[in-house]
Amino acid sequence: MRLYAPFYFFVLMFIDYAEIECESGHGGAGRVSFRREKFVPKGGPDGGDGGKGGSVVFVADSNLHTLQDMRYKKSYKAENGDSGTTSRKTGKNGQDIRIPVPLGTIISEVSNNTVNADLVSDGEEFIACIGGKGGKGNVNYKSSTRQTPRYAQKGLAGEKKQFTIELKVLADVGLVGLPNAGKSTLLSSVSSATPKIDDYPFTTLQPHLGIVKYGEYKSFVMADIPGLIEGASKGKGLGYQFLKHIERTKILLFLIDTADENPIENYRLLKKELLNYNPDLKKRKYLIVRTKIDTKIDNNKWSEIDNYLTISSVSKEGIPNLINQIGKLLNEE
Repeated sequence: MRLYAPFYFFVLMFIDYAEIECESGHGGAGRVSFRREKFVPKGGPDGGDGGKGGSVVFVADSNLHTLQDMRYKKSYKAENGDSGTTSRKTGKNGQDIRIPVPLGTIISEVSNNTVNADLVSDGEEFIACIGGKGGKGNVNYKSSTRQTPRYAQKGLAGEKKQFTIELKVLADVGLVGLPNAGKSTLLSSVSSATPKIDDYPFTTLQPHLGIVKYGEYKSFVMADIPGLIEGASKGKGLGYQFLKHIERTKILLFLIDTADENPIENYRLLKKELLNYNPDLKKRKYLIVRTKIDTKIDNNKWSEIDNYLTISSVSKEGIPNLINQIGKLLNEE
């Protein structure tokens, strides 16, 4: 008997869209002051410059997989710079605010509807709002004709912008199927996830991510995409909300119910919707998976499909083989 490597899933809550407001800090004001020391009754100007305002920076973090924090926090503001002080000392710079986001996060400014950044590498940064410059102190305005300038520059204002934050998951494997094909059941049967499962369309209304560890040191991310219907590529049903999460997956799993009356046609339908949405998906590796084989339904229509895997999420039959086959495809990358 062949022994399969152990595997297990971790499942994460998933939020893929948010609208937030970001504001960088204002620059600190320059200082008006004059040197006053014993025996130096008419010391010149010595007002220091203001500190720079903090910036708002997005940082890609491979440990995150959702925009959940932005669901509750809608506004981010960096610190203002401090005013300049005496003795030509510059004020303290305002602290930047760094916002961690998952890999695959797309940041777009609302005012011009353009994509400003697409963060796909761990540690990659995007400065959304630059902090205002500190104002110049009066020491900068001294000249041969102006020995005692009594004015200084105000700090420059920071930037205030609104952004849409969208996550297109960077999953290794995407589950694709019609409603009730068994995608959520597969995920819940091999993990501690509790996605809503019922016998009606669109029970799953948002993607779920699972980190699958197999063997001793390997893992991959699997995305459970809500069920597709004909016309999804044109926005029918929940169309674009789902299909966008398929774009970056490396492997597609087409899940089809063993009781499906026409499995080959539904497989072609799923593939057509994907290619209508993005023709580049034709290049993706894929597996066809016949689900719910524990129902023992005799369906000779499956003979029309050449190669497919069989699984039961209830009895776990075929699950180890499915994980191993996915691992093999990923190792070919």
